[in-house]
Amino acid sequence: MSRDRRVYVDMVGDLFDPGHVALLRAARAMGDHLVVGVLSDEMAASYKRPPIMSLSERVAMIEACRYVDEVIPDAPLRLTQDFLDRHAIATVVHGDDPTDEAAAKVYNAAVGRGRLHLVPRTGTVSTTDLIARVLARHG
Repeated sequence: MSRDRRVYVDMVGDLFDPGHVALLRAARAMGDHLVVGVLSDEMAASYKRPPIMSLSERVAMIEACRYVDEVIPDAPLRLTQDFLDRHAIATVVHGDDPTDEAAAKVYNAAVGRGRLHLVPRTGTVSTTDLIARVLARHG
């Protein structure tokens, strides 16, 4: 593993949009190496909705982003200390939308060590907005 400061972000990354790019840009600015965990179709569907794009399609789009150094397909929803240690993660970044309880539930290993950093979400576009646009125009 590199000795550079490794930053981790997890996401579904469905219909990769400017909000995703803004999150990855902000996360990359916090370290030297950005690792992105991409949640499986099943995991995303368990708390959101089934993704439009397959896991392999989402991974390909995220790998193509210039801020991303490494992608972990089928990443866990809940981070463990073992996962952080195995991937030498120094910092975990997420948008500022989860409640404190939700952040603790999913990112407890990072929260307990002061490694979770929340960044402002961009309110201009989301995957849900993109789906609504498509349905409005073609539904």
